[in-house]
Amino acid sequence: MGNGTTVQEFILEGFPALQHLGKFFFTLILLAYSVAFTGNTIIITLTWADYHLQIPMHFFLSNFSFLENCFITTVIPKLLLIFLWGMQKISFLGCLIQAFFFLFWGSTGFLLLAVMSLDRYIAICNPLHYPSIMTRKVCFLLVIFCYVSSFFVVVGVILKVSMLSFCGSNVIKHFLCDVTPLTHLSCSDTKFFESLVFALAILVLVSSLTITIIAYTNIIIKIVNLPSVKERQKAFSTCSSHLIVLCLLYGSSVFIYLKPNQAKTFDTNREAALVNTVVTPLLNPFIYTLRNKQVKQALRNILYRIKLARWIH
Repeated sequence: MGNGTTVQEFILEGFPALQHLGKFFFTLILLAYSVAFTGNTIIITLTWADYHLQIPMHFFLSNFSFLENCFITTVIPKLLLIFLWGMQKISFLGCLIQAFFFLFWGSTGFLLLAVMSLDRYIAICNPLHYPSIMTRKVCFLLVIFCYVSSFFVVVGVILKVSMLSFCGSNVIKHFLCDVTPLTHLSCSDTKFFESLVFALAILVLVSSLTITIIAYTNIIIKIVNLPSVKERQKAFSTCSSHLIVLCLLYGSSVFIYLKPNQAKTFDTNREAALVNTVVTPLLNPFIYTLRNKQVKQALRNILYRIKLARWIH
């Protein structure tokens, strides 16, 4: 920590204009959090309980659901406390920890989405070689790569933030600790650091988005050239849910992070971050389950077994 640091805690501003409706938004966000967490947990449970789902696509999906649960748990509990009791204070260390996990789970999720795009590309464009390419070992290594790469990128950013000096205002114009609003409170010269964060955001977001675009461009070309309408519908149905999730996540994240000068955009960033941390995680389980026949069938099987067990007892 820099020698000039006098700030021991920060105050998360949250949404001042909505604070008088705190109990209403507390109930709304708690409901969204509960549904999202439960939905993701169901996907994880189904994937590991039903052998029909123990294939690479659903292995990656269960990992993504795990990341989503970790991501929303990093942010939403504190937001709930802000709305219900106005508990806006957070310690310097607590803020750094939240910032680390917020960026870590988020960037790992984007890398995993790129891996899922590659998986769909190989499955649709090279179906004969798919079993030999996407082996269990390869799948595990790809997931580990996502975690390790994200860790080294994020830990460098957070260590750099911890060395900045904070000696002025301690009010963060956000509902969570993110590096951008934090750096604007620093007394240090942050021009180089802001450029570094922008470059790392490009590295994670743009690289994963580029891989995704290339993969889906080839997928679309392959689908269009399939001989029958039934084959085209079947091929598209396997990746349509993934495409919807990609659009939701990349849309808000690119809006937040890929802007070199963000000093005047905190209000819009807050709204986009709220979409990323509440709305999108709420929709993801429904998108993946309602648009995936295998997951729906596995869910029916589990419910039938539970019903049968109760009837027997």
